[in-house]
Amino acid sequence: MESPIKPSQSGKTRAERKHTPKASNKGLYQRAIKDAFVKLNPRIMLKNPVMFLVWVGTIITALLTFDPNLFGTVPGENQRLFNGLITIILFFTLLFANFAEAVAEGRGKAQADALRSTKSETTAKKVLPDNSTQEVSSTSLRKGDQIKVVAGDMIPADGEVIGGTASVDESAITGESAPVLKEPGSDMASSVTGGTRILSDELLIRVTSDPGKGFLDRMIALVEGAERSKTPNEIALTVLLAVLSQVFLIVVATLPAIANYVGTPVSVAILIALLVALIPTTIGGLLSAIGIAGMDRVAQFNVVATSGRAVEACGDVNTLILDKTGTITLGNRLAEEFLPVNSHSIEDIANVALAASVFDDTPEGKSIVRLAEKLGAKVNFDRSQAEAIEFSARTRMSGTNLDDGSQVRKGAVDAVKGFVRSRNGQLTPELDTAYERVSRLGGTPLAVCQDSEIYGIIYLKDVIKPGIKERFDQLRRMGVRTVMLTGDNRITASVIASEAGVDDFIAEATPEDKIAVIQQEQAKGKLVAMTGDGTNDAPALAQANVGVAMNSGTQAAKEAANMVDLDSDPTKLIDLVTIGKQLLITRGALTTFSLSNDIAKYFAIIPAIFASAGIGKLNIMGLASAQSAILSALIYNALIIPALIPLALKGVKFRPLTANQLLQRNILIYGLGGVIAPFIAIKLIDVLIAGVGLA
Repeated sequence: MESPIKPSQSGKTRAERKHTPKASNKGLYQRAIKDAFVKLNPRIMLKNPVMFLVWVGTIITALLTFDPNLFGTVPGENQRLFNGLITIILFFTLLFANFAEAVAEGRGKAQADALRSTKSETTAKKVLPDNSTQEVSSTSLRKGDQIKVVAGDMIPADGEVIGGTASVDESAITGESAPVLKEPGSDMASSVTGGTRILSDELLIRVTSDPGKGFLDRMIALVEGAERSKTPNEIALTVLLAVLSQVFLIVVATLPAIANYVGTPVSVAILIALLVALIPTTIGGLLSAIGIAGMDRVAQFNVVATSGRAVEACGDVNTLILDKTGTITLGNRLAEEFLPVNSHSIEDIANVALAASVFDDTPEGKSIVRLAEKLGAKVNFDRSQAEAIEFSARTRMSGTNLDDGSQVRKGAVDAVKGFVRSRNGQLTPELDTAYERVSRLGGTPLAVCQDSEIYGIIYLKDVIKPGIKERFDQLRRMGVRTVMLTGDNRITASVIASEAGVDDFIAEATPEDKIAVIQQEQAKGKLVAMTGDGTNDAPALAQANVGVAMNSGTQAAKEAANMVDLDSDPTKLIDLVTIGKQLLITRGALTTFSLSNDIAKYFAIIPAIFASAGIGKLNIMGLASAQSAILSALIYNALIIPALIPLALKGVKFRPLTANQLLQRNILIYGLGGVIAPFIAIKLIDVLIAGVGLA
């Protein structure tokens, strides 16, 4: 079963979600052609050992075109024409390789240009110490400054909302047209990005980045490729290709002695042609384009990667750490039902649940308030005299200290039990029965108490995302292990884990548990990926090999991660693993194809070189002449690079297979295809060359 990369929860396709417009093909190719010539600079060519050898060979054959006897007398006619044709073919080989890289870079530059047009210097209303405002240029803002923005204003810099509530248009960054509500005190709604526009009301914002270091600035630099450096796998493959080229160079260097011994001296131009035909020019010319295209595919998914290393690491991931809420389930846990215990009525638990949730601004808290009010509950205390107790990952409870001194709490059942015990309260089996009932439904049970008395259970209902189990099955076939983290109890966690099809789960997880499980997996030699959005996720995001922060999350989370998802869709981590693996598959497939090509080129050129010594019987391809054989092999060697550019940029079609299955597939399709295709193509080119009388 194939695994198409699926759209995010917004329902938009990848093209619709893309945050920057596509550059026209005409403009892209025109710039790529120009850049291909610029990249002929020897200092640039030196970065690619394989293509640098071709560059040197082109210079030498160009000199031999003017003086065929530069390195000694060469027998035969039309040597200038033959050497000139070799020079032209080698020159186009270089241009095609540079063109492939330039096209890949051009797509990133087009995105950067579109983003740069979004970013502009604006006037900001800076808040002074006396709470008055002063209009200043956005470029003068510094980290820690406070600014005020009102409806219609462009937000001048990255920041966190510390006052007010307003709708913000983030379409310039995320591509989503729906406005986003921003307010203080919420991990998911307090972070704002420079370049977005406020649509209603007003906000007080604390600036979190200096000029030139904002999110949009980093995004422009990354998609433009200005900060691209070779990844470890890319470096390793470059070294391998350089070593192979050196081996072929040594082999070719020994041929003149053998040729002279059998009475068939060969020219330097022919030796260069043989060397270029045998070294892995195909993958050498496409290697950079494959890596750049991988980052571009990530950018098309509205994800900003800090480096190509992060994209590549996605393909090597062995373990996925996933939060339950918002990733495996829809995330909108809402109060479904109150289950009273200890002879309390529905009205009793509704009143206490309302009191415990009146200051809770989370979606769950608001849903509890709505359900309680629907059942007739009312606030019967002075809110101005009450104290809000915020939820803590350590206490796993939240609530209110009322004006009469009593304390109401709601939270994890074990935590509330401990709270009641500390006040000498009594626990009954009825509570455990209600707790297990909700847990076995896959819901989240929250206990509610006032002082030492437990009133019952709140049933928070959540729904597993459709199709998530099939996606985990695909990951499993690729050898990727999935681990679900949740603050829920073990019964609820086991039900959700079973329905979702994850390999393992950790219940009642704390922020420390996230780091611990990542370190345990890494200690086994595994590469770990995880998502997060809150400040408490930052340490784990920094520890993971691939950390994906939500754009709607806190600044701390985004700074700790090495990827930021502009759509804030936690399930996109699964897509990123797919893209990373597709990058590695594409690189492996084209490397296999490139090396397999050598067999046909060997049978085309070697018999031609030694034809006069009676070894011409090896000319199994029936090529017209020695010169035709050499030119045909070189022309194929040059043309196959632009022919494979679309595949390098788009990527080999992804299939959820194991490493062994992928290796077998690569050998069968790209290995066997790499052997057969050149035989056919070289023969056809030879027929054309012989037909026009070039050789």
